[in-house]
Amino acid sequence: MMPTFQPLRLDDDRMVTCTSPAEARMLWRETMATNGFYRHAAAHLRPGEIVLDIGANIGLTAMMFSGACPGIRVIAAEPVPTIFHCLQRNMAVHVPQGVPLQVAVGAAPGIMPFTWYPRASANSGLYADREEDDETTRIFLRNSGLDDESIGYITAGLHDGQQIDVEVTTVSALLAEHARDAEVGLLKVDVERAELDVLRGITEMDWPRIRAVVAEVHDTDGRLAQFCELLSRHGLSPRSRQDPSLAGTELHEVYAVRRPAN
Repeated sequence: MMPTFQPLRLDDDRMVTCTSPAEARMLWRETMATNGFYRHAAAHLRPGEIVLDIGANIGLTAMMFSGACPGIRVIAAEPVPTIFHCLQRNMAVHVPQGVPLQVAVGAAPGIMPFTWYPRASANSGLYADREEDDETTRIFLRNSGLDDESIGYITAGLHDGQQIDVEVTTVSALLAEHARDAEVGLLKVDVERAELDVLRGITEMDWPRIRAVVAEVHDTDGRLAQFCELLSRHGLSPRSRQDPSLAGTELHEVYAVRRPAN
């Protein structure tokens, strides 16, 4: 079945292309949350900097970054062909200096199997776990005040996945091809359990170019501590938070800024 691309008018009256208006509307409101680290990171961008948007989905975060600091250049990576089509269209309209790339980002280049959830595209990934993704969604909906019957209706089949093979590259390879000399004002990472892979794909030479990192981290098997330790080792000062709506889940936000040189 061919995907159905649909228009959605956001709260700020801009029109975007998506495959699920309900999901896109939810993602936009999460992106624009005033207490979230994404908005905080956007407020500290500087004109002329590069933003790497890893796990860009349909481009809503890229739009927010570009709107917050019009002089930046956003390089956005999204591997799923259907979602990438939306990303291309949305960046062409709303992110004039954007570069959309149909690729996943990890620790090393290659081809890897990827699970795409057509009904929950933002939860898709190289390490998708249907049971965990169902449970996280149930907890989020319960925290949001929904009853168990409604939660069961919403989550039924939500994470029925399709397996596809995707090209994988690294952060350093993206910088070498698209931003050889520019400073990276922000590395944004939202890759559903592959966040450590993304950091491990940064060469020692490229770490000093990255001024800040904002990420969603799945804290399984100590991943949050490992993620923050890796940032600290490379000169950034991380802090983490968990939105109250996600209390009881493995999902946390991390924001890290480079420490001043001595």
